[in-house]
Amino acid sequence: MADTTAASANDRTVDLAPVLDALATDGWCVRPDFLPAPLVEALARECRLRHATGGFHSAGMGSGAARVVSESRGDQVLWLEAHDPHPAVADYQGQMEALRLSVNRELFMGLRDLEAHFALYPPGARYLRHLDRFRDDDRRALTAIVYLNDAWEAADGGQLRFWPDAEGTGPALEFFPLGGTLVTFLSDRFWHEVLPARRERLALTGWFRRR
Repeated sequence: MADTTAASANDRTVDLAPVLDALATDGWCVRPDFLPAPLVEALARECRLRHATGGFHSAGMGSGAARVVSESRGDQVLWLEAHDPHPAVADYQGQMEALRLSVNRELFMGLRDLEAHFALYPPGARYLRHLDRFRDDDRRALTAIVYLNDAWEAADGGQLRFWPDAEGTGPALEFFPLGGTLVTFLSDRFWHEVLPARRERLALTGWFRRR
């Protein structure tokens, strides 16, 4: 197998092989400690700073002219530029690029680029059950969520509820949004929702797109 490790700007080597194996076998993966704590802390600070300066807006449903703000979700988002100048964001983007290249090399998915945003859920906000593929746009192929929450406890709530069967009719799994954890899955196959939390909930949510 080809080399499936990647080094971040802080010289930490990330082994991507378990992620690739899980995607190949199941179509989804949850990887704790994908990003190191100092990077997660820096990203969380930058997320809150950009939110405080008014850069976020209420998230919507759909794309293009069909996009509407919906009661189905309560998060606020800020889209990232492709080459963000902030060192922590650039480090995150470098890790995502390494993941994209490895997925293309080992799984032949033909991923072209990443669109990503900071997501901030105020206490009590949720995102009802959904798929990540738009009805009128099938470019999104692989979802990649990285959580930015420090010292998250079970009492805080905010789980990602995830249906591992493609029909979304079987038992659901629940994952807490622990800082540094990567959740990745095929965007058009897996139903999921975000449950309300008792504290502010932060994430970097991205989608790798095909042409």
